[in-house]
Amino acid sequence: MGRRKIIAGNWKMNMLPNEAMDFITRLSESVRETKSEIVLCVPYTDLFYSLLTAQNTNIKIGAQNMHWEETGAYTGEVSGKMLKAINVEYVIIGHSERREYFAETDETVNKKVKSAFNYNLKPIVCVGETLEQKELGKTSEIITNQTKLALEGLSDEQVKNTIIAYEPIWAIGTGKTATSEDANNSIKEIRKEIEKIYGEEVANKVAILYGGSVKASNAKELFETSDIDGALVGGASLNVEEFKNIIMSAEK
Repeated sequence: MGRRKIIAGNWKMNMLPNEAMDFITRLSESVRETKSEIVLCVPYTDLFYSLLTAQNTNIKIGAQNMHWEETGAYTGEVSGKMLKAINVEYVIIGHSERREYFAETDETVNKKVKSAFNYNLKPIVCVGETLEQKELGKTSEIITNQTKLALEGLSDEQVKNTIIAYEPIWAIGTGKTATSEDANNSIKEIRKEIEKIYGEEVANKVAILYGGSVKASNAKELFETSDIDGALVGGASLNVEEFKNIIMSAEK
């Protein structure tokens, strides 16, 4: 397939600007030669400092959310145009925490993905099932439907440049991880759904990551599967050594 591995860290609501700068400085020294794409999705207040610190390194910087409108009366929101203006490259869209606590829907996720492409941002779109849905045997139905709705109305070229992160909600921050086989099978299902709509060539180009309690201890096993193209890392991305070790697990 020749898909490049992507290791993305999602810092959530953690890290002050000085901590972000220190983290990036320390991490950059040990990942200079890596083949994977390394992305840190940082809080808005860290973006500018992180971008400055990450210059001349191979670390890319992303935001954790964006609004679909360009400007307007949306107090507290940040648009794709604003992110692009400071050279942000990536943006997480539809994380399960956004869906659960901030009323994100498949429809708003789709609007945000389209808007991200308007500003040449690379969206990292999160999909995943709850424990209840998993126990009812609905995993495949939920994640393929979320994927289909997120990508609705996109061109083949845009779909190729979308990153999907499969994050089973029951595994986020719980210490539980889907087995590498289960995670890979779910990601295969997502790829199959993309192939059904956009064809094999497009589906084979889409990077699909796994997220949900990824640690240095389980990363290698996940990365050795056929369809997992990297990871969206939560808690473990806040520790330089741990995150570095996850990155190193992806190096063949």
